[in-house]
Amino acid sequence: MTMRDNVINGRKWLLILLICFGLARLASLGLYPLSDTTEARYGNIARLMAETNNWITPQYSPGVPFWGKPPLSTWLSAASMELFGINEFAARLPSFLLGLAVVLLAWSLASWQRGRDVALAAAVVLTSSALFFIGSGAVMTDNALLLTTTLCMVSFWRALNDSGRSARRWGYAFFVGLAIGLLAKGPIAIVLTGLPIGVWVLWQRKWLDVWRRLPWVSGVVLTAVLSVPWYWLAELNTPGFLDYFLIGEHWKRFAVPGWKGDLYGNAHLRPKGTIWFYWLAATLPWSLILPAMLLRKKFSSGPMHRPTEGEGWCLYLVLWTLAPMVFFTLASNILWTYVLPGLPAFAILAADKLFYGSPQRSGAQVPSLPVLRAGASGMLLLYMAALTFLAFGYGPAEKSQRKLIASLDAAHPGEKSLTYLYQRPYSAEFYSRGSARVARDPNDTEGLFRDDAVDYFSVAKGDFERLPLSFRVRVKNLGLIDRYYLLVENPVSSSLQMRRPPRPA
Repeated sequence: MTMRDNVINGRKWLLILLICFGLARLASLGLYPLSDTTEARYGNIARLMAETNNWITPQYSPGVPFWGKPPLSTWLSAASMELFGINEFAARLPSFLLGLAVVLLAWSLASWQRGRDVALAAAVVLTSSALFFIGSGAVMTDNALLLTTTLCMVSFWRALNDSGRSARRWGYAFFVGLAIGLLAKGPIAIVLTGLPIGVWVLWQRKWLDVWRRLPWVSGVVLTAVLSVPWYWLAELNTPGFLDYFLIGEHWKRFAVPGWKGDLYGNAHLRPKGTIWFYWLAATLPWSLILPAMLLRKKFSSGPMHRPTEGEGWCLYLVLWTLAPMVFFTLASNILWTYVLPGLPAFAILAADKLFYGSPQRSGAQVPSLPVLRAGASGMLLLYMAALTFLAFGYGPAEKSQRKLIASLDAAHPGEKSLTYLYQRPYSAEFYSRGSARVARDPNDTEGLFRDDAVDYFSVAKGDFERLPLSFRVRVKNLGLIDRYYLLVENPVSSSLQMRRPPRPA
């Protein structure tokens, strides 16, 4: 078989793998429940937006504004729920579409700069990376930020290196990306875009080119027109939003260890520098495979490939890749999703420098295709096995109240009340459509025992022993469902309690 035949067969294999990754993720969107806390929380916020038709202020619970993030992700999930109903598929579909848009943007940049072979390899590396595959089917706000940074970085490069009307359009696309970022995550989107671009421009001494080729005045106006109105309306609807979001979420969250001002959750305190370990996990399997391939190339008999068109392209990708880790190195309150903005650049860089030996557009050599194919195929099998376990209710799928609420509705149809004791998971709100109540103190449930309705209660397994004996004798334990006990009011004990004469004063 000739080298040309090997390249053609290699392309077919990569394309098949790429399609399989996409179909596997799309088919799995509705197979398993929204898990607590992140997915269920943002899914419930979107549900409230769709049901209340309040598209300005996302709500944490009915009447309680959610100031933690701008509404772009919520808009998308809520709009999807309007189309497909309130379910897991509708909640997750926008994340899949955002991921697809990111892959297409990375493909377009790699194809324009290096050719279709590199673009195809980069798409496979990106879609098979652990965090990208997981995130492209998860309800969270980081996917919208990923689209923002990718659009801005791709647009900036094309605006600077393309020509004519195409360069002009990419210049405006850069500022549209900034506007999307302000509506997706806030000013952090500008920081994560400006950091690698600023360093690259300084390093390459491209200030004049950047000033001349991007429409700065009209572009900034476009960004403001697209993003500022929502911020203004949000502050009018719920005064105090700007102070909490701009100061609390964008400064204290990262600069103050164990920040206590978070209105919607707990700070994720981690040792400084943890973001680099998160990156290693997020880019699996390639964070393990690529170093070995680099060493093999270095000590092989043939010389390593050297770029023929300057280091500007390689430096741009390196800075884009490293920007999130550099920015969050000294932060303690972090999540592994914070490395997402650099993954597209890492995928392009990996394909450009390791999997293909030539930067020419006319057709690349494929010395590392077997490794690429084996790594991606192994991850595909791993993901499909993990999704199968999730579909059958194992692993993180247990962190959801879907099964408990569905079991209650199936066994006891009709009107009833369900009250969670001590704490109510976000997934309980989502799957009960907001009807599940919460009693922080079991003594506050006295009124429920005095009405004519049959009342049900749920309590976490670890909290069951905390229940007062006076409460436990008045309920019947129906069993443990995904680490939560389902209890039902005992009619006999309740009626006795109601007939008991009041104590003398």
